[in-house]
Amino acid sequence: MTVVDRIATPHIATAPASDLPTDAVRTQPRDGVVRTLGIGALEFEAGGALPDVELAFETWGSLNADASNAVLIQHALTGSTHVAQGHTDEPGWWDALVGPGKPVDTEKYFVVAANMVGGCYGSTGPASPDPEGRPWGSRFPFVTIRDSVRAEARLADRLGIRRWHAVVGGSMGGARALEWGATFPERVKHCVVVAIGAYSTAEQIALAQAQILAIRQDPNFRDGDYYGEATPDAGLGLARRIAHISYRSETELGYRFGRRGQATEDPFDAREGVASRGRYQVESYLDHQAEKLVRRFDANSYLILTEALMSHDVGRGRGGVVRALCSTAPEFFLAAVDSDRLYFPEQSEELAEALPGKVPVYRIDAEIGHDGFLTEIGQLGPELRRHVFTL
Repeated sequence: MTVVDRIATPHIATAPASDLPTDAVRTQPRDGVVRTLGIGALEFEAGGALPDVELAFETWGSLNADASNAVLIQHALTGSTHVAQGHTDEPGWWDALVGPGKPVDTEKYFVVAANMVGGCYGSTGPASPDPEGRPWGSRFPFVTIRDSVRAEARLADRLGIRRWHAVVGGSMGGARALEWGATFPERVKHCVVVAIGAYSTAEQIALAQAQILAIRQDPNFRDGDYYGEATPDAGLGLARRIAHISYRSETELGYRFGRRGQATEDPFDAREGVASRGRYQVESYLDHQAEKLVRRFDANSYLILTEALMSHDVGRGRGGVVRALCSTAPEFFLAAVDSDRLYFPEQSEELAEALPGKVPVYRIDAEIGHDGFLTEIGQLGPELRRHVFTL
């Protein structure tokens, strides 16, 4: 899942967090600036290992004396760590949710957002150098959602956080939040899961596979070892187009674009062959979305994170979803986008049924589709203040 369009290259801190003791983390004066922290060697559940992993992260606010006010915000598929603007000039992708006076009030809570292992916003990923200085490329391990959560748990340890007040995420971020609740239930007080179910369905896996093949079949992909050469921009752009159609609703696309041509282009002017015809507005829109992602994202990271989302199944190896969640300790807050056609609201309802007690599913009213979890997150503010962020 994408982040909002305004996100670009994240801000980079002048000193790595690995040089900072926990006391310095508590008093870090600049909110919303990327730092990195080493978490050591990491083995992956599907096989493979990395000898030295770093996670990039940003923080907002201050950690209190007993570290009880820490909140972990999980980014979506192509998201960065820049959740909120903080002390930077760059708007965040959840500014409506996180910041001074917002539902996740950074004057009361210490907020952390980490770039997932395998990503391309500062954490160790396929473009990172191996011990000999070569990009990992095709040799980078297969990462699951559980792998990412285990890595984040190590980050929490190094930040002096034994238990999160809340772990919050939407889409792939919601999958990671849910996995935190199942893997480390004793370390999460509240688990906020938005716009995703307990597992990726066959249809969601099918959509993901089409995106993966779009990249892998680009002649410039070179089995993932394209660094220093031409990059597989066409494949990544096509993957983005496939994905973005599922992020928006048919209603929204029809209202915004209909069957109109793009500016002076005529979809029925093909005097030099079918490839010469003008574009419909919706085609131009998808081209624009593709171009933006290609400028800011690594194709290998897109594959790694998409495969991770395909792996999402909180019941895998735990006797099924109900057994995995029947005795979980966190208090769950679930929400769905009513027009979502990628992660249907029914999947959130199914997840609620698997949880102990009666867990309501709050609805985000948005005609936009799945991306409503980004653009309309403010609708959940009152309920989040009432049930999760009560300080």
